[in-house]
Formats: sequence, structure tokens, C-alpha cells
Amino acid sequence: MNIGYFSIIAALIVSVYAAVCSAIAKKTGNMKLISSSRNAVFVVSGLITITAASLLYALITHNFQLEYVASYTSRSLPLFYTISAFYAGNAGSLLLWVWFLSIFASLVVIQNLRQNRDIMPYVISVMMTVASFFLFLLVFVTDLFKKLPFVPQDGQGLNPLLQNPGMLFHPPTLYMGYVGFTIPFAFAIASLMTGRLGDEWIRSTRRWTIFAWLFLAIGNLFGSWWAYVELGWGGFWMWDPVESASFMPWLVATAYLHSVIIQEKRDMLKVWNMILIILTFVLTIFGTFLTRSGIVSSVHAFAESPLLGYLFLGFIVIILIFSYGLLIKRLPLLSSRNELDSLLSRESSFLLNNLLLVGATFAIFWGTVFPIISEVVRGVKVTVGPPFFNQVTIPIFLTLLLLTGICPLISWRSASRRNLMKNFLYPFTAGLTGGIVLFIMGIRNTLALISFTLSIFVATTILTEFIRGTMARREMTGEGRLKAFFTLIRKNKRRYGGYVVHIGIILIFIGVTGKAFKSEKVVTLTKGESSTVKNYTLRYDSYSEYPTRNKYIVATTLSIYKEGKKVGILTPEKDFYKGQEQPSSEVAIRSTLEEDLYVILAGYKNGSATFKIIINPLMSWMWIGGYVLVLGGIIVLWPDRKRRKGAKALTAAHGMSRLEI
Repeated sequence: MNIGYFSIIAALIVSVYAAVCSAIAKKTGNMKLISSSRNAVFVVSGLITITAASLLYALITHNFQLEYVASYTSRSLPLFYTISAFYAGNAGSLLLWVWFLSIFASLVVIQNLRQNRDIMPYVISVMMTVASFFLFLLVFVTDLFKKLPFVPQDGQGLNPLLQNPGMLFHPPTLYMGYVGFTIPFAFAIASLMTGRLGDEWIRSTRRWTIFAWLFLAIGNLFGSWWAYVELGWGGFWMWDPVESASFMPWLVATAYLHSVIIQEKRDMLKVWNMILIILTFVLTIFGTFLTRSGIVSSVHAFAESPLLGYLFLGFIVIILIFSYGLLIKRLPLLSSRNELDSLLSRESSFLLNNLLLVGATFAIFWGTVFPIISEVVRGVKVTVGPPFFNQVTIPIFLTLLLLTGICPLISWRSASRRNLMKNFLYPFTAGLTGGIVLFIMGIRNTLALISFTLSIFVATTILTEFIRGTMARREMTGEGRLKAFFTLIRKNKRRYGGYVVHIGIILIFIGVTGKAFKSEKVVTLTKGESSTVKNYTLRYDSYSEYPTRNKYIVATTLSIYKEGKKVGILTPEKDFYKGQEQPSSEVAIRSTLEEDLYVILAGYKNGSATFKIIINPLMSWMWIGGYVLVLGGIIVLWPDRKRRKGAKALTAAHGMSRLEI
């Protein structure tokens, strides 16, 4: 493993060289140094890849002399989970972070060989400075290749909670989101340092920003799914501090993505956009800090030594001082050419959207750090639980849902009363009618009724936009309905892909709203006995025990009847893993579009078994909404055909590979 250890040391040295060299090269105009710094980025990426490959090889070959391998794997651990042990511990997750960053940095350098030449040296300097910080931690604070004084026969194995498919994808996608925001941050800082403060840096990083936003969303969704199927409590979000830490940068990034549209359309909010992208990046570092500082208790936290937490905190302070100090210095160059013409305009609705998103972020941040502050100041740790977060954020999120439907209906600059009446008539009527129908059907929960009504309103708004666009295209081109619809999306991917994302958000809202109608029951049954929950009857059929390669399973079988008809079989379990004192619950779930039947084996004794039965209405719509959101993000990111043709033409003209463009 010496090759992995020396590679990470070499990567640190080269990254520091690249960070310093590129800044000096920009100051002096030395083209050889600029070229050298670019090449150094590729070297850093290659060295870190060697380190990652060394760790992966050690995991797969069960090199238990390495403390990291012995701590997170065992001979009985399946291969997939052995690979996921790469990022199960603190050191491995830091390596994953900086590995992604080195790859992204290399891609950015390749993309900008012929463009953004004035700011690229500073972009490289910022990216390599961030990489140097993480490499410093890997070399001097968390020794990834620390050897044990002896070679154990077997490792301790992976935490049973992490032995779930969700954990194969949750950390990598989350980290791709975290790391991805380094790119627009680096371009923003480089623009501030050079004084080139137009829209170029925004256009150059638009896809990187959407990419990071999308993967952060996917990471959060994977985390929610993992919590739902693995933790055995029937929910998907408990406002855990680390959950909140990954949600906050997504909220601010969402505000930024909406706000830059105003800058591009009206040349406004330049300062605000700088504040948002800096804050987004800082919050990604803050999330990384929370999981490693040991100051919060969380199933997601690594609970490392305070030293690591202090280093992250110091890094955050340095970023804030440097970034906002630079922003203040450049304020005269960031003045807007235009102002809001009317409160009834799309600009105003976007701005209100921004304020609500940032307000929600601040509320979540305060609820997350308040227990820490109270413990430091008063010596008493005050618990801030889900009731606080729900009470504060639900009204904000419902207002944001309303704005999601209003924004497309309002014109830029100023909306006339006639225009508003025309655009709002059908969506408002559909929403109001839907709300009345739901009330007549028996929905009396106020917040749930508001959420469903707004969802209908917003869905109708988006549907109306698609219909109007398709009809206008048909009249203009004579195309058939289906062709006009898909061509409309293809030629306006940013706009209509965004609408698809909004549809996904609506479906997620519907799934979350279903929590208002959740019902649960705890029953103890002997074999052959049945219990009824709402319109379900569950009959306890059998009990079995058997070993597998890496665990001992206690399983029960339940026959499920709905309205007298058998609809399936569920097998909730208790799994006993080697070296674990407490068993892990494996829940059994029957999912339909209407609801989830969620069964937990709570205990067993003397031939009887205790089950916790939960009915989660509309739960599937949350996961469907996630798929739709991802589809919308892919549509927005999909490259334009003209752009691809232009790239090919330029390649032929200059005799370069496409990667050099």
C-alpha cells in the first residue's frame, strides 16, 4: 500500500504547486507557468486515482493489516458492500470527495482550453486550493493507509445499516453534488479577482451548476429512500442534523438557479447571485464539517476527533472572509443596469422565490446549530426536533409551491390585469374545483387540503404551458401534435425541462402530504391469528430461523388480505450480524399508488410475534416524483444538436479531438 500512501502525498505537493503557480502565472502573464499549472491538474487527478485504486484493491483483497480495511469489511461481506466500504469511513469519504474534485477539475481544464483564458488561472487556483485542503487532511489528520501491528484473521465488517442498496448510491451521488458546486464557486471567485463580472462565468458554469444541483437532489432522495426501507421507523425524513446539512445547499442552489435567469434576462441581481453561489459552496463544506466534527449525534456522522472539526470550521471562516471581502471590493463593478418595473412581474415572483428559499435555509440552519450554541453558551444542550422544523418550513414550502404555479403565468417587466385574468382563469378554476371536491370527499386536514389544492393549481399551470407551446408550434410549422410536443421540448430544453422538474416537485409534495393521513398499530399475534388495520387484514402464518453467509435471520411470514381478497405475502425480519449486539430490522413493504403497507417485526417470544403495522398513504408518489425530477434535469442538461454539430465542425477545422474544445 506504499504506492497509495506516496501518491496522496505527491498529490498534495502537486496541488499546492498548481494553486500557487496558476495565481502567479496570471499575475505575471507567464504562459509557460499557465501551461504547467494546467498539466499539474491532470497529474493531481492521476495521483489521486492511483490512491483510490490502491484502496479499492486493498478492500477487495481483504488486506486486514490496513486499519481502514479491517474496520469496515470482513470476509463474509458481499462484494458490492465491500466496494461501498470505500466511503464507509471518514478517510475514505474524504478521498472520494477530493477524487471527484480532481476529475471535475480536469474536465473543466479540458473544456476551457480555448475559452475563458483570462479567468482560468484563478479558476485552477481556487479548485486546487480546495483540493489541497482535503489532501492535507488525508495526509496529516486521517491516515488512510495506517497499518495495524498485527494482521487479524477477519475484519469487523460493515455497519448493518449501511448494508443496503441505497448506501451504494447515496454517498457518491451526494458527494458529486457537493463537489460539483466547487466549479461555479471557482468561476465566481475568478471573475471577482479579474473584474470580469458579466454573464460569461454564469454561462460557462450553467451545466455544472445544474449537474451539481441534480446530483445533490438525487443524493437526498437516495438518503430518504434508505431511511425509509432500512431504519425501520416508517418515515423518510427526521430532520437529522446531517440530513438538514445536505438539504440547505440544495435550497440555496435552487434559489441561485432561478436568480441567474433574472441576471441573464434583465442584467439584475449580480451581487445577490454572487452571494448565493458563495453561500451554496460554503454550505457544502459545512455539511462535510457536521459529519466529521463530532458535535452532532447522527446515524450519518463519522464522529471524528474535534481537530478535524476545527480545521473544517477554520476553512469555512477563511472562505467567507476571502470571498465576501473580495465581493465588497468589487461592488462598484456589480451594479445593475435595470430595476424592478412592477411588483406584478416575473422578476418579482422570482425574487420572492429566492427570499423564501433563503429564509427556509436560515430557519433550518438555526434549528440545526441552536443545540450546539446552547450547549456552548449555557452548558445545556437543547433539543430541536421535527415539530420546530415542520412548523417553520411547511408554510414556506407551501408558499413556494404556490409561486411555482404563479411564475410561468406572469410576464416579464410588468403584467397587465387582462393578461393575469386570461392566464390564471383555468389554473385557478381547476385548483379551486379540486380543493372543493377533496373537501367533499372528506379531507379535513387544513394543511393537506391546501397542499393538494396548490398541487392541482400548479399542475394545471404547467399543463397549460405545454398545451399553449405545442399549439403555437403546430400553427407555426404544421407538425403533428406529438411531434410538435417533443420538438417544443427539444428546442426549449431549459424552459420545458424546468417544467418537468416542477412536475416532479409537485409529485414529491403529494407524497409528503400523505403523511397527514398516516395510521399505525402495534399487535402481538400467535400463528394463525389475524389483525385488521383499516381495510387490511394480516394473518401471521409462520416463523423461521436460518443462517446466511454474513448474518443470522429470524423471519416471519404474513398473508395480506384487502377487503377479503388475498393480495400478497410480507416477510418482515430481524437480522443478526456478526459482532453486532443489537439485531437489525428488515421491514416488509407492499407499495401501491394509493398507499404503502409497512410492517416491522418488533419482537418475538414463545411462539408469538409483535408487529408494528404502518399505512403510509401516497408514499409511492414521492419516489415517482424523484424519477420525474431526474428526467427534467436530464432534459435541461442534454446538449443542443447545433452545439454538437458546431463542435464537430470546429474539431475538423483545427484537427483537434473533441475533448480539447
